[in-house]
Amino acid sequence: MRAMVLNGPGQSLQMQERPTPIPGPDEVLLRVQACAVCRTDLHLLDGELPDIFYPIVPGHEIVGVVETKGENVQLELGQTLGVPWLGRTCGQCYYCNHAHENLCDYAQFTGYHRDGGYATHVLADAAYCLPIPDAYSAEHAAPLLCAGLIGYRALRMCGEYVNCLGIYGFGAAAHIVTQVATYQGKNIYAFTRPGDTEAQHFARDLGACWAGDSNQHPGVELDSAIIFAPVGNLVPQALRAVRKGGTVICGGIHMSDIPSFPYSILWGERKVMSVANLTRRDGTDFLSLAPQVPVVTEIERFPLAEANTALQKLRHGQLRGAAVLVME
Repeated sequence: MRAMVLNGPGQSLQMQERPTPIPGPDEVLLRVQACAVCRTDLHLLDGELPDIFYPIVPGHEIVGVVETKGENVQLELGQTLGVPWLGRTCGQCYYCNHAHENLCDYAQFTGYHRDGGYATHVLADAAYCLPIPDAYSAEHAAPLLCAGLIGYRALRMCGEYVNCLGIYGFGAAAHIVTQVATYQGKNIYAFTRPGDTEAQHFARDLGACWAGDSNQHPGVELDSAIIFAPVGNLVPQALRAVRKGGTVICGGIHMSDIPSFPYSILWGERKVMSVANLTRRDGTDFLSLAPQVPVVTEIERFPLAEANTALQKLRHGQLRGAAVLVME
């Protein structure tokens, strides 16, 4: 098998030939068809996540076909599956026993603790794989497995009574959750990097009723806001934009430090919350909903060998939608 491997922080990925792994009793070996590129992969490359064990193969938005399987696995050979960020949990801790497996202290995450999908093959725990709806090709399904899932979880955490929803940072996750939210009848207010008119046009094309710079006020009070950009100073800006009782959701695994802010913009029972990972229930619920919307993922394709190029385009905001590595 071939894989793009990260050997240390701040390094470029290197193509390597590796032995094709053999699945354990509860695992499947997938022949990877596509793997989307996520901002979390950049945090991995930059050494911004704790306890990274090198070398590691990034990638946690994987679609592949079951090539071999362990003796305990009931899945079919040739079945198309998705492998998300949540790769395994202990199943025994407080969080696992109270429907919060996303918070398991002993969780393993794909492309972080377990080798991921920037490769021709990947091992996955069969119990944490997700069936891919027939409506999606592998390359268009791949962004649903993190950008879609985290956006969906963040949207649900905004609460039940949301009419005006702000979205800060209009990338892969935002372009998916905008489609879901507008399907649900919500009004979307999209905030981008100052001057990023292309992203603002993209947001309007997807149904946003307003799009502007992140330092602008949309002229209405937001019921909730989701921050996908890993920029801490957006938190007080979003708090100033939401109404009393509103919620600000931080949707990334890493964010720069949040600056101090006056208590007055938090007062009025406003809330700041983070989204941490996902549950398998999030996966099954969202992948059932996506074809009904229908969610259409806009992608830019890259061969596996050009993973570094895809990552740099993501870093510099040069993508419309999601980058996807497509295997030969």
